[in-house]
Amino acid sequence: MSDITSPQFMNRVVAFLDRYEQTLPVARPAVEWNSVLAARWMGEGASGWLRPLSVELSTGLADLVGVDRQKTLLQTNTRQFVQGLPANNALLWGARGTGKSSLVRALLSEYAASNLRLIEIDKADLIHLPALIEAIKEEPWRFLLFCDDLAFEADDSAYKTLKTVLDGTVEATPDNLLLYATSNRRHLLPEHQGDNQAASMVDGELHPGEAIEEKIALSDRFGLWISFYPFTQEHYLSVVRHWMAVLANQYGLQWEWSEDLQKEAIRWALARGNRNGRCAYQFARSHAGRALLEGQ
Repeated sequence: MSDITSPQFMNRVVAFLDRYEQTLPVARPAVEWNSVLAARWMGEGASGWLRPLSVELSTGLADLVGVDRQKTLLQTNTRQFVQGLPANNALLWGARGTGKSSLVRALLSEYAASNLRLIEIDKADLIHLPALIEAIKEEPWRFLLFCDDLAFEADDSAYKTLKTVLDGTVEATPDNLLLYATSNRRHLLPEHQGDNQAASMVDGELHPGEAIEEKIALSDRFGLWISFYPFTQEHYLSVVRHWMAVLANQYGLQWEWSEDLQKEAIRWALARGNRNGRCAYQFARSHAGRALLEGQ
């Protein structure tokens, strides 16, 4: 029998306790929402935890140019939500780089002082929605649950969790939580030509097949659909001018709009095959940075 006072025995005890400690769940401090404006849900095992995020509120609603209809719809819905009035979950869908994600983040800048907070979640972690709801349902804040670039593959079952939480569960989703999602797809699931083969005509009416009904059902859970379309050249150039003015004011840069600058902005977009808000912002940063470098 080993002597319990021997160094060898004590070393074995310490090693055992170290291994045991590694199997224990890590205690995560609660998010201090008084000072934290946004967090990210980190899926872990069967549950997860909220990781505070450091966010900048530099982009406001005024920085989103040419999407006034979309801004009005989502801002009105968000005002209803922060004031404790009925509001809808929203799906922002359409062309990439047209301001969908920026609009959601600009709303945080607009309404953070009205107790609005943002929680980002990856689509892979949507299976943890019940745990997330449990973590925030008693909080006094108004939470936007933001899922960026939401889309599912045909064999992805996570959408079923999202569908039941959005609508159709016995336990109601708390009224301090609203989901805003962005996607390039309106129906969130891939659609195939074969899906239409199960459609049928009954008394002269077309009835979609079960596959189509299943794919449409998730999008239908969003009470507000907001569409974003590719930019025209005029729209793209107006966004370029906006960001050039913002950066010039920020860095004390002297600039003026000219035909040469317009041609340069168009070439920039053509080289990337994109003509959208993200491309306009990137061009403005590149041009302003080079102008400031040359002026040093």
